[in-house]
Amino acid sequence: MMRIGVIGLQGAVSEHIEAVRRALVASGQQGEAVWVARPEQLEGVDGIIIPGGESTTIGKLMKITEIFDAVKRLAESGVPLLGTCAGMVVLAKRGDEQVARTKQPLLGLMDIAVVRNAFGRQRESFEAELNIPILGEKPFPGVFIRAPVVKEVWGDAEVIAEFMGKIVGVKQRNMVAVAFHPELTTDTRLHEYFLRMCRGQF
Repeated sequence: MMRIGVIGLQGAVSEHIEAVRRALVASGQQGEAVWVARPEQLEGVDGIIIPGGESTTIGKLMKITEIFDAVKRLAESGVPLLGTCAGMVVLAKRGDEQVARTKQPLLGLMDIAVVRNAFGRQRESFEAELNIPILGEKPFPGVFIRAPVVKEVWGDAEVIAEFMGKIVGVKQRNMVAVAFHPELTTDTRLHEYFLRMCRGQF
């Protein structure tokens, strides 16, 4: 049975747990999503999700709880990782001035440089239909809330989604990072795609 760990320190944790449950049903799989607040809860997981929220808080709490090093070790060993919104920032190798000023801990796992809050503040949140070829031809509903963007990719990182000329989705080996909130929609395709990665279908 598949087991997906959702880092549950701050942010849209329960929404991701529910989205994974819906994706499991939609794809006819057995499995569960678990709330992870301690490193030992990551033992035996088939995939890890770092949710949206406040990236500095999430990064610092991951350090305090020692989940930070556990996630890094598992990702480097090949366990699939999905980072959404703040999770994209935490996965990056390079941040912007905001990241430097807040001493934002970065896992440094993906060959991307990010800009926080690139679309403005909370009141400037919006939804947009996105063309994401790995999810099929039907547009994906992107929910952007204080969203980051990727300003640079290198190495074997691949752009999988753009909006208004800005990079909002990247895949690199066993990792996917998106600037939007797939867990806040009824469309389960991104979570289903991640579940396929967790079965080894990269």
